[in-house]
Amino acid sequence: MWKEDWETYFLTLKINFIMNKAQLIEAIAGESGLTKADAKKALDGFIKVTGDALKKGDRIALVGFGSFSVSERSARTGRNPQTGKEIQIPAKKVVKFKAGSDLTDAVN
Repeated sequence: MWKEDWETYFLTLKINFIMNKAQLIEAIAGESGLTKADAKKALDGFIKVTGDALKKGDRIALVGFGSFSVSERSARTGRNPQTGKEIQIPAKKVVKFKAGSDLTDAVN
């Protein structure tokens, strides 16, 4: 194969992969001009602050990007798929993300 064909092939594959934390840090560093170490600190800080705020029940809104919030999921009756037996699923809190208009437009 020609070099261009391989590049197209790998770019196509890259689109279908999930970005992991290391790749996200590298992308943040490249986009912002930060070092990878500083980008890692920034991402880790964002994750910690977001988690702490959500634990307290706060909502985080990043205009244009989206908002994170916590919602209560009520208890319900479910079914064990292997046995078909009914089971009680307890109530729990779940994290929700609602995409903002800029993010939605960028994806579409």
